[in-house]
Amino acid sequence: MKLAYDPTPLHHTHRLLDFPAVTADLGFEHLQLTPHPDFATHFRYPKMDRDLIRRFGQAVEAAGITVPALLPVQRISWPDESKRAAAVKNFRRVIEIALDLGVGTINTEFSGRPESFEDSEESFYRSMDELLPIIEQEGMKLNFDPHPDDFVEDGHEAWRVLRGLDSEAVGFAYVAPHTFHYGDCLDTLVEELGERLRAVYISDAFDHRASHGLRYIANPPTTSARVHQHLKIGDGDVDFDALFATLARSGFVDREDGLIVSNVFGENENNDAVSRFQTQRINELASAYGGSAG
Repeated sequence: MKLAYDPTPLHHTHRLLDFPAVTADLGFEHLQLTPHPDFATHFRYPKMDRDLIRRFGQAVEAAGITVPALLPVQRISWPDESKRAAAVKNFRRVIEIALDLGVGTINTEFSGRPESFEDSEESFYRSMDELLPIIEQEGMKLNFDPHPDDFVEDGHEAWRVLRGLDSEAVGFAYVAPHTFHYGDCLDTLVEELGERLRAVYISDAFDHRASHGLRYIANPPTTSARVHQHLKIGDGDVDFDALFATLARSGFVDREDGLIVSNVFGENENNDAVSRFQTQRINELASAYGGSAG
């Protein structure tokens, strides 16, 4: 497995071109590029030109790391057609950037609306009619996380939506801190996904369903807001021993194409120590269950 760093904690303090060196300094060999203003801010057109792409590639090479995946977030499942069309345009540009950087995997979200499930699902398939032929033609991989507050949040239902595309290019990104929003279905979901599970993000979260739904008290009581965290391993309720044991049974920990991403967002002020802790703990867990992350 590859172990990649999610540089979101650096977004407000570092230039894009600084990311590779910081990633290497933190002890990671790989970087998953996430929505930074100089790359592709959420929902907006990417701002990398040929010169910045070239300089970023040089920075990656100089740091001695790789970029196995990009993570854009665009409204490709939005029920409003004008926003969906803009998202497809933006996503096409992300694909071009990935190809110029030599990156073969894009991890993303559905980015629809839960209150408009049917319209969002239709928008998703319409967008895939436009984007998937490009992904397949270029030999790329496109993996989806059913993010909290998306039109599909349950893990199994998300896989059904993806399975409907009937494409080997499409896979699943399992985000550990979203476990409880997925329906806490780790065992059955990983078994069903098989080799279509292509990325696992590692950070911790509290189970928002605990205390009969009163783990968090939000007002007004009828709010539909979703709450979760991206904490370091051990600071929440995710069972990482069960996660890595399941990944081992599925063969994920032995796969060269398997991607683990450390994505702690909630402790930016301690990013250095937290990132080093994540690397050590992930490697301990991988080793305990017969794998290694590098």
